[in-house]
Amino acid sequence: MDKSKLTFHSTTLERSRAGTTTWSRTSLKRTFQELGDGRVESSSVTGSPNGSTYHHIHSRAHGLERLIASNIRDVNPSSHTPSEYSQRRVLALTPTSITDPFLHLSHPHYGLPQMLVDNFSTMGIHSIYPWQSKCLTGPGLLHGQKNLVYTTPTGGGKSLVADVLMLKMILENPRKKALLVLPYVALVQEKLRWLRKAVDGIKKNVSTSPGQGGSTMWRPRGDEDYVRVVGFFGGSRVRATWNDMDIAVCTMEKANSLVNEAIYDFSIGSLGVIVIDELHMLGDDQRGHLLELLASKLLTLEHKVQIIGMSATLKNASLIAKWLDDANFYESKYRPIPIEEYLVFDNGIYSASISHSLFKNGSHPTSEHEILERAAQLKRLIQLSEHKDLNQPLINAVVSLANETARAGYGALIFSSSRAGCEKDALLISRVLPSLSEVDIEIMERRFDLLRELATTSTGLDVILEKTIPSGVAFHREYSLTRLTSLAVDDTDAGMTVEERNLVSLAYDAGTIGFIVATCSLAAGLNLPARRVILHGARMGADVVGPAMLRQMRGRAGRKGKDEVGETYLCCNKNDLEVVVELMQAELPDVKSCLSSGEREFKRALLEVITIKLATNFDTIEEYAKGTFLSLSVNQTQLALLVQETLQQLEREELITVNDHTEYNPTLLGQAIVFSSFAPDDGLFIYNELKRALKGFVMDNEMHVLYLFTPVQTPQSAIDWRIYRNEIESLDESGLRVLAAVGVKPLIINRMAQGGLMTESSPEQIENARIYRRLYAAFQLRDLCNEMPIHAVASAKSDLLALAEITDSGPARARTNFVAGTTEEAATGSGWGMQESPKAVGQGRNYIEVGEFHMGTADA
Repeated sequence: MDKSKLTFHSTTLERSRAGTTTWSRTSLKRTFQELGDGRVESSSVTGSPNGSTYHHIHSRAHGLERLIASNIRDVNPSSHTPSEYSQRRVLALTPTSITDPFLHLSHPHYGLPQMLVDNFSTMGIHSIYPWQSKCLTGPGLLHGQKNLVYTTPTGGGKSLVADVLMLKMILENPRKKALLVLPYVALVQEKLRWLRKAVDGIKKNVSTSPGQGGSTMWRPRGDEDYVRVVGFFGGSRVRATWNDMDIAVCTMEKANSLVNEAIYDFSIGSLGVIVIDELHMLGDDQRGHLLELLASKLLTLEHKVQIIGMSATLKNASLIAKWLDDANFYESKYRPIPIEEYLVFDNGIYSASISHSLFKNGSHPTSEHEILERAAQLKRLIQLSEHKDLNQPLINAVVSLANETARAGYGALIFSSSRAGCEKDALLISRVLPSLSEVDIEIMERRFDLLRELATTSTGLDVILEKTIPSGVAFHREYSLTRLTSLAVDDTDAGMTVEERNLVSLAYDAGTIGFIVATCSLAAGLNLPARRVILHGARMGADVVGPAMLRQMRGRAGRKGKDEVGETYLCCNKNDLEVVVELMQAELPDVKSCLSSGEREFKRALLEVITIKLATNFDTIEEYAKGTFLSLSVNQTQLALLVQETLQQLEREELITVNDHTEYNPTLLGQAIVFSSFAPDDGLFIYNELKRALKGFVMDNEMHVLYLFTPVQTPQSAIDWRIYRNEIESLDESGLRVLAAVGVKPLIINRMAQGGLMTESSPEQIENARIYRRLYAAFQLRDLCNEMPIHAVASAKSDLLALAEITDSGPARARTNFVAGTTEEAATGSGWGMQESPKAVGQGRNYIEVGEFHMGTADA
């Protein structure tokens, strides 16, 4: 028997091509062509698109010129390919709860309540893997006595270990609280929903002490006896506090703020466990220092807080475990779903496992032996396309692989290097997938529902999505944005609002659409598994992705409960072949402390511990510094010198003071900065901006107040100086006075529009450039407040789309909600009362509804 016919990869190999694909309909279903011709009454099908909507979108979808995807044929059927039998045998060898009782969560050793076990079972978790059992039963873990650091591949079930330990701590110690820290808003929202299902209906074992019985003057909360799971993230409408939750699911910024406030008001003693997901983010240049500050403060506390850290891409995990108070360290290579990885080059498909030896000399073989070896190892061949749009081998490979997946009845994730690449790939793939008349009517109705929902979002229906979604293809775009304060835009996917991204993601999970084309950073920001992952190159913009990012993308293939196998195809061109081959074999880099990258992060570390009274003299501050991850990479003399120099700088900037007893205390300004969750440099920038405004606030124009409420972390992408110049030229006399008040010179903008260059080499120049960027963003905020449609603002200045994603997503709400997402400590901490706070005039234009100035809270 031909073993190749038993292959397990039904998404790509003979099994999917052997059968004839047929499209059948019941008597109640008609093609969309029939619907368009009016041969079926609209009442025949419940929920069918209305006439005007249908004809408009149907015509747009049919406006795409159809393409025929290239066939993919086997070249060496006898070459080694894992069979369905061999892969099933490997999976069958994995012990189950029947053969090993420890693999069932109801085992007495875990001590979990039966209701929690039942909830897990309802959610599809009937047993655990052997590695999870070994990890959970490590010394001191189930009783919260030891910390834990562990690594396992994506999809290996790493989250469940932390969930069990965290929930056990909360249920056995009902007065304790837990923090679950995730890097991105999308992950927080997803985990929030999951945990609420897990604890649904579970009561805490709250015992009433003798002095607590009897009636009280306050009525107890209705949910007080149940496990309360609350989300803390930028853009959330929930205004919960430390006392309102048992488990807080939060971003890194919110977690750091919560811990600061809890230490300051002495409520930190109720914290029992903290879980840090994606622990490799510790080395992230932009946000990694927040994790280090967070963990270092908890390690300094007198009472024990169990710290659990996990990651799929962490090389020096044992060193991090040492830092976290000699935590237990566990490493697993187990993945329940087998993954086959391939390299696609010049129309050929090769196994990734032999790619390094096969292509060590790049795209040009240096000997006849190498030529023969490559021919022998070629598994499949993608036929050349006759279409001019698919004449490039790289594009042809991506489209052909996607088409093959669709014809087999599965979906795929396609990762592209840029926003433009996402749109182009989505359009091309849409043109080769089954036509609208071939798609099941129920699926088409759901796709049209998705289009209608997208049309009602704040940004309106994207013209490209309007063309691709009827074919079952969507995309996630990314713009060059940094995190913006108080906005519900995820850093990983800043090209789409949260509302749009959620609609697309839910449609993908439900099978309404089968393909998502995304930028590379989506791999880390969303949990969207696929049967097949196709990488259109290995670049993010112009730069080659790192090994960790590559593993994140490849790790999206296959997921327990959804697929039996996963496949990844890394497609590259000749110029990148050598780089890609090296990348596929590259080791993960060591995670290093971000506190060593500059004074900015270390200044924040010391200012925070001084403000919350965790360390108030040089000895205790130095002791705190010795507990940071940085201390493992520098000698003690260097560390002491760094502490001393940083304290002196904080004094010069008037953020702290020192008394005769060498005790350090925060100034009002320093305290305001910490409790507004700012880095010291950002806080000082806002403070100086507000001081300048108080000297000459322009009251007869809205621009000045809008400028002051524009996020500090404005986009770092290049300013379109010609648009900027047009905005300046349209200002009236009061608008020009705003320019003078904030320090912007029209002459410089005109020079930049003519090709000039803004230098940012000195601190003064950097701050000056920041002012220009902030005013540029303020113009778009002005347009939103003037009721200009968001899609019009976004289309003109797409690099500022994040300003459109204000809570409630409506221009009419922008003026109040933009302020509502900020904190109030800055005003009172800075000593400014209501009489000194400039207020917007426009009585009917309620831009500011507070009598104090606010500082925005940074969040992801």
